[in-house]
Amino acid sequence: MTNSQFNLSINSNRLLDRLQELGQMGVDNDKKRTRLAASDTDKAGRDLLVIWMKEAGLEVEIDRIGNILGVWYGAENRKKAPLLLGSHIDTVINAGMYDGCYGVLAGLEVITTLKEKGFMPTRPIAVAAFTNEEGVRYQPDMMGSLVYAGGLSVDDALSAIGTDGTRLGKELERIGYAGTKEPGFLKPHVYIELHIEQGPILDKLGVPIGAVENLQGITWQRITIEGVANHAGTTPTEMRRDAGLAAARVITYLRDRANNSNGSTVATVGTIDFKPNAVNVIPSMATFTVDLRNPNEQRLQEEEQALAGYLKELAASEGVSITSEQLVRFNPVTFDQTIVKLIEQVASDHGLQSTRMTSVAGHDAQMIARICPTAMIFVPSIDGISHNPKEYTKDLDLILGANVLLNVVSQLTGK
Repeated sequence: MTNSQFNLSINSNRLLDRLQELGQMGVDNDKKRTRLAASDTDKAGRDLLVIWMKEAGLEVEIDRIGNILGVWYGAENRKKAPLLLGSHIDTVINAGMYDGCYGVLAGLEVITTLKEKGFMPTRPIAVAAFTNEEGVRYQPDMMGSLVYAGGLSVDDALSAIGTDGTRLGKELERIGYAGTKEPGFLKPHVYIELHIEQGPILDKLGVPIGAVENLQGITWQRITIEGVANHAGTTPTEMRRDAGLAAARVITYLRDRANNSNGSTVATVGTIDFKPNAVNVIPSMATFTVDLRNPNEQRLQEEEQALAGYLKELAASEGVSITSEQLVRFNPVTFDQTIVKLIEQVASDHGLQSTRMTSVAGHDAQMIARICPTAMIFVPSIDGISHNPKEYTKDLDLILGANVLLNVVSQLTGK
């Protein structure tokens, strides 16, 4: 399969070069790439993106939460709702190069290619870079798109306090990306997000295109277990109220539940903290996070209820007190079947195999699906690695995914 076999083809060198150039933003002396939301390195990436949007002749708008939108208006379609493309350019700590950035730059490349080909869209086409998708510095994750879709007030989001004690609104002002537009000022007709899979399925199957039909629900909790600190040597096991042991039991309970779900549930304890955190003291407190995911809302609720019931039993059996605080909850999403079928059809028309998929990671599409028909396209991630410097997608797969997106967009906006 070569680039020339598509009805329309992107400028592959331009896309790949820009991915490399943006990928250098935020790389430190130790070769670690980090662009946390509203940081100086995020500003560097944003500035570069805005330059490219303006070079493409797009009207660039920044809303109050810092979302960047580049819009291509035609002579006669300004009043119509746009077809929106995009993703995010913020990263986790010590990140790979493709997560989010590929969807933004491919969206920009699609618009640029269509303009260069003299294509006359029936409605505006826009590309968005949403703020704080990763949720590393500020919570919740997918914040910019959540605010854009009306699921979180802009004032509450701007008041978010970061892990470093900063306030998001002040940091956006500091880096020059506190815009004036109200989030959601441009309501999309359709939203399509192209993304690396961040999982192993496409790579293992040898399939170049994933037509994403749904996305898992996600719930985050912070659990605090309080026991009694005591001497590690003199306190008999049966007399201990060990918060650390209780935390360990929760972790193994979650893994057992996930193992018995036939792969539909995943559970992760990603952070944990003991007090007093001393080698020879029984922990008096354990605080940890739980990330639960399932593509079915009923099953997700069942997992939440099962965990709550287990925590009550555990508190009684171990003589500890347990409290739980919900941090984030996003319902499962079913994407627009018409667009999903179109993605499959475009891939098939150009000799590419595709497969229906569930996204097991959260994405901005999850939020934008609240306000318009939405779908996603995946391309393979080698060995399923992501949120890691070893994150890698082959150049050919990046090009093929962008060309599928290009031809989907041309069909959705052509006369």
